Amino acid sequence: MEELQKVEIFTDGACSGNPGPGGWGAILRYGERELELCGGEKNTTNNRMELTAVIEALKKLRHKCDITIYTDSKYVCDAFLQGWIWNWMKKGWKKSDGKPVLNPELWQELLSEIRKHEYKFIWVKGHAGHPENERCDTLATSKSLEYSD
Repeated sequence: MEELQKVEIFTDGACSGNPGPGGWGAILRYGERELELCGGEKNTTNNRMELTAVIEALKKLRHKCDITIYTDSKYVCDAFLQGWIWNWMKKGWKKSDGKPVLNPELWQELLSEIRKHEYKFIWVKGHAGHPENERCDTLATSKSLEYSD
């Protein structure tokens, strides 16, 4: 059996106003190679930007990989680590209280991309000196400023 390429993905989202202008940043690392990605939207939320960062990073992978995703988003991380996403899916994208899950189209896109890979999520504390998280924050924040009036 072929050994999968190990890829690290670091992500962050930013939003000024929530909702408001937002940005996302991601770093993909394979061995010594790195790729920085970023983007933004004029009117969005922080959670949408956190999800978009992971989705856009995953879209860059052309083959099945063994991925470790580092994020400071409890929203994204806990959806997988706590198993919420599987319950939301079973319940037709409704939370345990029966209310609709926010951003279902992004969660569905994330699932579509992540299922192509072996993966694990690691939560990192934001704004705590984690080098890649700080870089992603800078990418996301700079993009959000581009979308500000």
